[in-house]
Amino acid sequence: MLTENEQERYQRQIILPQFGEQAQENLKAASVLVVGLGGLGSVASLYLVAAGVGKVGLLDNDVVSLTNLQRQILYREDEVGKSKTERANESLKRLNSNVELPIFPVLLTNENAREVFADFDIIIDCTDNFKTRFVINDACVALGKPFVYGSISGYSGQVAVFNQDPKAVTYRCLYPCCKQMETMGNPNKGVMGVLPAITASIEVNETLKLITKVGKGLYNQLLLINIFTNEYTTLDIEPLRK
Repeated sequence: MLTENEQERYQRQIILPQFGEQAQENLKAASVLVVGLGGLGSVASLYLVAAGVGKVGLLDNDVVSLTNLQRQILYREDEVGKSKTERANESLKRLNSNVELPIFPVLLTNENAREVFADFDIIIDCTDNFKTRFVINDACVALGKPFVYGSISGYSGQVAVFNQDPKAVTYRCLYPCCKQMETMGNPNKGVMGVLPAITASIEVNETLKLITKVGKGLYNQLLLINIFTNEYTTLDIEPLRK
């Protein structure tokens, strides 16, 4: 049940057609892990916490750097050199004290992914490299957990929802297993500062749909975002042929 404080806090969502108190209670009961607290993770964690998701996990082993501040809106100049998970936790607690915010200041690997993911309903990818996305995908498939994918570079972003049900496509349907891709890191290309905000907001929107069952989800599809041309294209993802 929602408290009086929660009913007031989330009123603008609750009064939406097809949403209501039940959808808000579903958010309160849900748990989401944000993997990566950079540009995408900064925005995704803010909106998940603001929306009232009951538990939002924060995973990142990095520290804040000056070059982050152009797009990673969770952090401030006086936090350069400090742990991203710790600074994000402190900032998000001030936004919504009703939300549980466990932190994981670790590098995600095949060895620890399943243990970390076990306590969460949905995993959101806010990382910047192929290797970690394969780790996320494979752990989610093994555990039967939905995986909300986001990727950015330059003026372009991508969003998709994987593994939302046993027959759904996975990340490996979009990018089949390839040793060359698994060894590729962040190409360190430039990125427009607002692009993570746009892409991560869509990731959160898809996550809220998964939790509340309100709205049409981006299932078995890939959304391509181009903020240079203002083009948004949706493509179907075909299941991987074995």
